[in-house]
Amino acid sequence: MTKAQEIYEKVEALVATGVPKADAFRQVAEEFGQPFNSMRGAYYAHSRTITGGSSRPRRRQTTTADAVESAAQLLRRALESIDDEVLAAKARAEEAKAEYEALRDSVKERKAAIEAKIDALTS
Repeated sequence: MTKAQEIYEKVEALVATGVPKADAFRQVAEEFGQPFNSMRGAYYAHSRTITGGSSRPRRRQTTTADAVESAAQLLRRALESIDDEVLAAKARAEEAKAEYEALRDSVKERKAAIEAKIDALTS
């Protein structure tokens, strides 16, 4: 029995008892003293050998039209990404402004508290 097969069988046994698959990977990883992702990788590698190959669908040969459409989709996602970046930068700027204003507005109060502590220590 290969290690991958052993991992697969242990994970499947745990899942059969009602343990969520992610928790089963964690338990088996702990048992083997290996990282979670290593257990998951071994599990799915063995799963592919059982099913006779890759779990990914085969792609047909790329035609010119497919390549153009794929490139257009990629560029559309890039356009959306720019808008997302602008919104994220705006949110960060608003957070920074709010932090600045909170600090600015609390300067006298914070300094007075520290000065009171200094006075208490030196008196």
